[in-house]
Amino acid sequence: MAIRPRPPASARAIRNDLNRQATRPNRAQRLSKGRIKQQRALAQSPSVARCFAKTPGYHLNQLWIPTCFQHLRPIAPHPRPLHDGAAMKITNVTPFILHTGWRKNWIFVKVETDAGITGWGESYTQYDRDIAITSHIEELARYLEGRDPFQIKHFTTHLAYDDYAQRRGAMELWSAVSGIEIALWDIVGKATDQPIYNLLGGPVRDKIRVYANGWSFGAEDPDDYARAAEKVLELGFTAMKLEPTPGPWRTLVPKDHIRHAEKVVKKMRETVGPDVDILLDVHRRFAPMHAIEMANLLASYEPFWFEEPCPAENLDTMAEIRSQISLPVVTGEAIYNKTGFRPVLEKRAADILNPDVCSVGGILELKEIAAMAEPNYVAMSPHNYNSTVLGLAATVQASATMPNFLITEYFVPYEELGTKVSSPLIQSGGYIQLPDAPGLGIEIDETAFNEFAYQRFPTRALRTWKDEGP
Repeated sequence: MAIRPRPPASARAIRNDLNRQATRPNRAQRLSKGRIKQQRALAQSPSVARCFAKTPGYHLNQLWIPTCFQHLRPIAPHPRPLHDGAAMKITNVTPFILHTGWRKNWIFVKVETDAGITGWGESYTQYDRDIAITSHIEELARYLEGRDPFQIKHFTTHLAYDDYAQRRGAMELWSAVSGIEIALWDIVGKATDQPIYNLLGGPVRDKIRVYANGWSFGAEDPDDYARAAEKVLELGFTAMKLEPTPGPWRTLVPKDHIRHAEKVVKKMRETVGPDVDILLDVHRRFAPMHAIEMANLLASYEPFWFEEPCPAENLDTMAEIRSQISLPVVTGEAIYNKTGFRPVLEKRAADILNPDVCSVGGILELKEIAAMAEPNYVAMSPHNYNSTVLGLAATVQASATMPNFLITEYFVPYEELGTKVSSPLIQSGGYIQLPDAPGLGIEIDETAFNEFAYQRFPTRALRTWKDEGP
């Protein structure tokens, strides 16, 4: 029997049908409530209780949670309803500059809400850029007050980049955006009673590998490096990064600089043994001929990587270097937001990307860059020339969710200060265990900030014009 098509409904019929639907409870909602009641009744029955009394995650007053999901916990209700006019609102955004006394300061960002939940973030800074970055934070605060902290993507993409920056970005802008963005994630995690990594798809590892940096500052000859490296081994690290070439920085380096680098790396390998990873960073300084010569000379000592042999602005040169050496090439710390990483991947200029969560745009931007890199067989090793407090915590949260994560950075000289202003994450055996507390997983002691009031460093001078000669 042929099936006749149903005649089109009239406008009146459609309107009447919509009115009927609007005046009765949603069917899917009613069915969902019914299923939940049935499941709760089953979970509370004596027979089920006897069967699952020893099952991880089972509680009489909750639905049974399978073992494979026991690392999750129920998402807490939002402190206020999530609909227009009633969502949690941002009330204050405040930057703090903490004087570290070593190399650079820290910039922490505090975001407060009318629900009593406070989030903390950190902005990347350099030697003399503190005031420029905090000025951006204070201006961006005007765009955030009264808004819902859950609208993170709207803030980074539209409020900060489109409206405030008018699509013109630089390190100072992206550092400010990053600090605020991290604080917003901290709020969302605390409001939902979840670690941030659970809100990003869940962890793919339970600990994060870290390498030591900052430990070799002041070392000059190979024996200096060896003595400092022994102290790093005592701290439990299984990887350490160093700059093997002497200063001042040069693009065209004399032969004795390259020979010095070989002596340092050789002594390092003899000191730490074959199982500790040595990471080399030459800070964007070399012309291709010198970068290629040095990398090939040092390859026999099995460095873990060769970081930023030339500036990231010249990706063709970096791709040329990568094609002629055997060491993995790293770049990314001076690139801001995922748009900047697209050509790196297109030109296959690097094996490993190291964006900094405190300057690249925040946690979500870092996660999206990792997703871009993954199908290109490029690994992630987030840069973290930040505190061992908020910057490190944000890096750990994001890195936990990256399938292509390798290792991240830990600045040993900042460790002691970190313990004075927070309950920081602890390095043990070269790893940091994932925290299970909500948000970033750490607590900040704002009262301790007074001890580290802002100070300017002396002007930075690596060399004079006399150093330019041969």
